[in-house]
Amino acid sequence: MKPRPRVFVTRVIPDAGLDRVREACDLDLWEDDMPPARDELLRRVAGVDGLLSLLTDRVDDELLDAAGPQLKVVSNFAVGFDNIDVPALTKRRLPAGNTPGVLTETTADLAFALLMAAARRIPESVDYVREGRWKTWGPMLLMGVDIHGATLGIVGFGRIGREMARRGRGFGMNVIYHDVHPATPGEEAELGARRVEMDELLRDSDFVSLHVNLTEETNHLIDADALRAMKPTAVLVNTSRGPVVDAGALETALRDGEIFAAGLDVTDPEPLPVDHPLVAMPNCVVVPHIASATRVTRDRMAAMAAANLLAGMRGERLPTPINPEVYE
Repeated sequence: MKPRPRVFVTRVIPDAGLDRVREACDLDLWEDDMPPARDELLRRVAGVDGLLSLLTDRVDDELLDAAGPQLKVVSNFAVGFDNIDVPALTKRRLPAGNTPGVLTETTADLAFALLMAAARRIPESVDYVREGRWKTWGPMLLMGVDIHGATLGIVGFGRIGREMARRGRGFGMNVIYHDVHPATPGEEAELGARRVEMDELLRDSDFVSLHVNLTEETNHLIDADALRAMKPTAVLVNTSRGPVVDAGALETALRDGEIFAAGLDVTDPEPLPVDHPLVAMPNCVVVPHIASATRVTRDRMAAMAAANLLAGMRGERLPTPINPEVYE
């Protein structure tokens, strides 16, 4: 009887994917809430045929050497793959997969929720009640900024950015965007969006929402100069990657009133230490990278990650490869 392939799954994922892996493979599962330490990760991948990784697991030459030449596939439980050294895998003709498409609407929902929470000071208001400070209605109490009729500036107009535009349009917002790859006139008309240069977007937007990949060009895209260019009443929302925003510059901008508020699902560093100044700032809403955290979305991600893993171990093309050039 042919032995079952060995796989290491670096965290517990929903049963929609994990059960499929269990049925087909000899499964080694890391069950702690925290990711495996680097030395443990290198030890556990030794001799495996497949690896199902998370964003917290760096997949590079060191790990691939530790795994050994029998490794057939790396499947990342995420849309992003900043943790994967794609050229290192491609050089070895190893396919890697991700889980694109399934979290587009869910991430846009969370981005708009952060926008609303920061604009209307919802977390501050909840704390105000819980702390027993609510004594009466007051005409100056916890005033925020309007969302309806405001200008929404979207940086990065891919799938999630376009879903953000749909949500803004539903609130009667004026939608502008910046992307190096402009939408077609038909797409712009459908979404009610207009492309502008980055300086115009920063200057004119009441809300700036970030939806870009992390690259050398987008690292600290929102720096001190960008924040100073924004309106003092503006709200910044980041659901892309933490390093897209210079955290030190954002702290200064929020403290000095250069912008009104921020809503962050991703941070730099991540996780953000509890004693970091941004955590204590009343005008900064920080949540722990939960953009895709709905049961339906995470089930779909798990199923896609399992499908990539199993296809790779059968020698088949991955349904959603990161590096399709390995099949050329």
